Amino acid sequence: MMNKNLNLVCFALTLVFASCQPDKKDSQSQEIKPPNIIFILADDLGYGDLSCYGQEKFETPHIDQLAASGMKFTSHYAGTSVCAPSRASLLTGFHTGHVPIRDNKSLDPAPYGQREREGQWPLADSVKTMPEILQENGYVTGAFGKWGLGGPGTEGEPNNQGFDQFSGFVCQSLAHNYYPFHLWNNQTKVDLPENSDGQFGAYSPDLIQEQTLKFIEDNQENPFFLFVPTALPHAELIAPEEEMSQFEENLEEGKPYEGVDSGPAFRKGALASQDKPHAAFAAMIKVLDNQVGEIMEKVKELGMEENTIIIFTSDNGPHHEGGGDPEFFNGNGPFRGIKRDLYEGGIRVPLIVSWKGKIAENSTSDHVSAFWDFLPTFAEIAGFEKKTKWDGVSFLPELTGNSAEQKEHDYLYWEYHGEAGKQAARIGKWKGVRTGIREGNRTIELFDLEADPGETNNIASEHPDMVQKIQNVFKEAHQTNQEFKLGYLDEQKNE
Repeated sequence: MMNKNLNLVCFALTLVFASCQPDKKDSQSQEIKPPNIIFILADDLGYGDLSCYGQEKFETPHIDQLAASGMKFTSHYAGTSVCAPSRASLLTGFHTGHVPIRDNKSLDPAPYGQREREGQWPLADSVKTMPEILQENGYVTGAFGKWGLGGPGTEGEPNNQGFDQFSGFVCQSLAHNYYPFHLWNNQTKVDLPENSDGQFGAYSPDLIQEQTLKFIEDNQENPFFLFVPTALPHAELIAPEEEMSQFEENLEEGKPYEGVDSGPAFRKGALASQDKPHAAFAAMIKVLDNQVGEIMEKVKELGMEENTIIIFTSDNGPHHEGGGDPEFFNGNGPFRGIKRDLYEGGIRVPLIVSWKGKIAENSTSDHVSAFWDFLPTFAEIAGFEKKTKWDGVSFLPELTGNSAEQKEHDYLYWEYHGEAGKQAARIGKWKGVRTGIREGNRTIELFDLEADPGETNNIASEHPDMVQKIQNVFKEAHQTNQEFKLGYLDEQKNE
């Protein structure tokens, strides 16, 4: 439960936030108001980390309820296998061969605890983002959680990328700490003095959730886009004791994680120690699930269900950091790989979409979709003109039961710039993966996802024509980027 200091912090955040509220658009009638869009983005939540997707170690009843009220997708993909480029793909409508941000590149390359500048490489002003486009079409926009696409004072910070309101972590490295020294409300830095000298008082997910719910209440008469890029359940693994207690007795515990509990790195991005990582992880998912339930209840309470679309997904596969144990939890479900892999477990993620009266309840779709599809989908839902040639295609027909009219992708494409560089592409049932690019590797593995969803059997030698098609996609989809180099592809693009 929040202590007295935490309540004071919440009050201070509310005062800062109230001064930044936009005027309500009273002139818009309820009849013609475009639908509200609530987009909840979990962080490092694997395909198998929800009970409605097969999790058996714990339950996620509110997220399961969201799935029961709408459509659950079984073949949906993140932008890539790490945070910043995956989010950039989501917000721009481009896959990672075209998107400007292609890795988790910090503004200050110093190690954790020694960085003087917050934030990651900034998304440029020249890039038109989802919230900017929605703003232009009458939406009030708010983001609450973890940003990671440009530090304070840069062109990439949230208020410069289309968000009227922002509350949370601008720097994704500092979002590793759930009891941080400070958060941001727009350009205002809000210190959290109770999280100092080893004291843990203000749990950031609780603080940010207060502002999330307030945004919904304040804008119930406006069409709004609410982006909730929660840090949960990204490492570090930590939760309030009252959330952990129910799992401490019921879960077999994992190996304790030895992190940083004092010194210059403490509360500056380095991960804290955790004696009970399994209980902590399950408790963090419980906090996330409860918060999804609170958002759903707020929408229902305000009578907004029929004009609000709620989306839940994750930015990439499950993690090992801080004591994370996807093997124990079966976090990647039936798939191979985790975060940082371009095998299915690193990029195939849960997707749930609910819209009362528009999307059939308890429905399931195997339509192949990806993060870059959301912008064209929202364009069609909200009825605004598509002015940019995005990489995605709208999947509104699939959502509304008109699957016969649904356009399919010619291919899906991903890059990951860490670990010597990786590429992957999917063409129909075929999946190609290449690793070690900056080490000169040009070999492509090939998998038949219908026969082998776990990608256990490389059949490249049996299908040279399909390998060549994958190779052609790798060449076509990758565009050289001056800040993010993938390797020989940049020097020999036309080989």
